[in-house]
Amino acid sequence: MLARSLLQRRMRHRTLASVPALWASFPCPRSELRLDLVLASGQSFRWREQSPAHWSGVLADQVWTLTQTEEHLYCTVYRGDKGRVGRPTLEELKAVRQYFQLDVSLAQLYHHWSSVDPHFQEVAQKFQGVRLLQQDPIECLFSFICSSNNNIARITGMVERLCQTFGPRLLQLDDVTYHGFPTLQALAGPQVEAQLRKLGLGYRARYVSASARAILEERGGLPWLQQLRKAPYEEAHKALCTLPGVGTKTSPRLCPWTSMCGRSLNVTTAGTPPPPRVRAPRPTRNWGPRFTEGTTEAQRDEGFRISNWSEAESNSNPSLSDAGSWPFSPCLLEFLSDQFRELP
Repeated sequence: MLARSLLQRRMRHRTLASVPALWASFPCPRSELRLDLVLASGQSFRWREQSPAHWSGVLADQVWTLTQTEEHLYCTVYRGDKGRVGRPTLEELKAVRQYFQLDVSLAQLYHHWSSVDPHFQEVAQKFQGVRLLQQDPIECLFSFICSSNNNIARITGMVERLCQTFGPRLLQLDDVTYHGFPTLQALAGPQVEAQLRKLGLGYRARYVSASARAILEERGGLPWLQQLRKAPYEEAHKALCTLPGVGTKTSPRLCPWTSMCGRSLNVTTAGTPPPPRVRAPRPTRNWGPRFTEGTTEAQRDEGFRISNWSEAESNSNPSLSDAGSWPFSPCLLEFLSDQFRELP
């Protein structure tokens, strides 16, 4: 009865208070995950806070809304014209857990990082629950091609228009229509570049269409991207750099965020240093490809683990600015934000 009545209504974004019967939850304290820091950090560009503390977006080709309390993560899934209304199944919730990599204890990692880095210990007290997303490799790759010389607001708009034009329509909630991310085949068409330029992607349009064609025609398609997840860092980094629009700066960022390889050093060189009270010692030379190539396996190991929190923390932290990475002992912390705003 409840299912039929809900299907007859216009589908709307849910809140936990409005339809509690359609939500599922599992224990997940804020110290392990903070949605506001992670989903708006510039890792993924497809989540929106449609109502206070309720984040809606596309995950595993389904539309979700997520919210949380101090101790639990709450999830509801919209199945559109499939006709099944009900709370998420255990299998559907598994996709959420994998996306946030909740099998990893962030509290244990924070304890380790704090024990080896006094600066981390000081700053991280304000930024609990920031972790790395395990994203779909196609979405992550093409989103970051769009990120070239760009900011989060513009990247978000580009990715949204890309999905609206080339991705499959999933459903509409209120006045928002959700689409899945385009397939490689959809992005490799002969007219794609011209269409993307009309959508405002500029020179990135050529890289998107050329990379899609290269993966499909020369590298075996999606399996090639998937196998990079198990490849050593050097192999994955080198392979990604062969794609149009992916250089020595973008590739190290893609490796950890798609979990393409087990380790990555995230290095950025643009921007202004953060204020002295949070600034780590800055190297006297530019952190370009030569530095990246010269890092040791141990540095990359620690750099990957530290990037689990640093990317989102820096994009949301008012006291950090888009300044690149500096060596801590023994880890690397990347500061990316050019905003200064207080967090609760």
